[in-house]
Amino acid sequence: MQACGLVVEYNPFHHGHYYHLQKAKKISGADCIIAVMSGNFLQRGEPAIIDKFSRTKMAIDQGIDIVIELPYFSVVQHSDLFSYGAIHILNELLVSSICFGSEDGDITTFQRSFNHYKVNQSLFNNTLKHELSLGKSFPVANNKAFKKIGMDNTNQLDLMQPNNILGFGYLKAIETINPNIQPFTIQRKQSNYHDKNITKPFASATSIRDTLLSNGVTNQTISETLPERSIAHLTEYKQKTGIWHTWEEYFSLLQYRVLTMDKEVLKNIHGVDEGIENRIIRTAKEATNFNEWIQLLKTKRYTQTRLQRIFTHILTNTSKQSVKKMQQMPYPYMRLLGLSEQGKQYLNHTKKERTIPLFTQFKNHSSLMMTMEERVTNAYYAVLTPAIRSEMRKQEFKPPYQK
Repeated sequence: MQACGLVVEYNPFHHGHYYHLQKAKKISGADCIIAVMSGNFLQRGEPAIIDKFSRTKMAIDQGIDIVIELPYFSVVQHSDLFSYGAIHILNELLVSSICFGSEDGDITTFQRSFNHYKVNQSLFNNTLKHELSLGKSFPVANNKAFKKIGMDNTNQLDLMQPNNILGFGYLKAIETINPNIQPFTIQRKQSNYHDKNITKPFASATSIRDTLLSNGVTNQTISETLPERSIAHLTEYKQKTGIWHTWEEYFSLLQYRVLTMDKEVLKNIHGVDEGIENRIIRTAKEATNFNEWIQLLKTKRYTQTRLQRIFTHILTNTSKQSVKKMQQMPYPYMRLLGLSEQGKQYLNHTKKERTIPLFTQFKNHSSLMMTMEERVTNAYYAVLTPAIRSEMRKQEFKPPYQK
């Protein structure tokens, strides 16, 4: 059996994701489709609108065969670290290919640009290091380094586009981890990543979330952009918890943490550098909502995404030392969230070849990663009522979703 890997967030699973899934099956010819999915917090430093278990159900119901959780310390990171973590897991699951969506949509453009990057990698790395030392954000420093090696001309990949950036990160990770993995890409249909307006039937996840927040899941526009099973799982989650998870739901809790946290502890949180802790504390006393807080803090150096990642690490009490340790050691386990019958067959077929244990639920395990994931779970559900919070946490100890 052969498997093709997808790197996803499914926040929520929409028609564009279904198109990606079907194209991946066709292009790769794989027997099994494996999705490595962000957990309850996402790459751009945001809480997922509904939890990872509901999003797993959406994926499996629509034809994904296996959903594996990408660990938190790899998720809430810049594109290179996020990509490396995802490809590392997919390689451990013995995929023969990956398929990603991109603005460019042509793998030959990616490969041509990647070959140019490899020839000039030393200059790129030195430029990136220098720009980061000046305090620039990773996306800005990364773009400067690409320009330095001549990757801003019309013959090269447009690396100002978010999905092109991630796709390029996947190619870099494949080169490091296992060059035998075959990359494929498909062009994103219609909507751009950050589009705020619904474009039927392929709307961006951003526009879908905005519509959910303003008009609810019963809105007709939503019904035309999401599969029925996605709508069912969204409805079930909202009825059970009473909320969609957004940063505004966490504002009071986050503000409380900052205003009661010793400054030295705050300085030790992952991502808190260059004295930003002083401005975080000062603005915490002024802000009356999360968006206002972001606007008070945002600069060219500290973009909204960078600030959201910092806030995520504050909320989850994630220290610099813990992330550094996790990045220096192999994954102690992989977390299986859901599988189809085909996925079950694939896991049985590859059982003897995998080198990392596959966990189906939280268990007594003396690993820093498990401790970190428990904190992340507690932080995510902290905005729910105590009874519902307790019920939702118990999902961590249940078997994976099967279809």
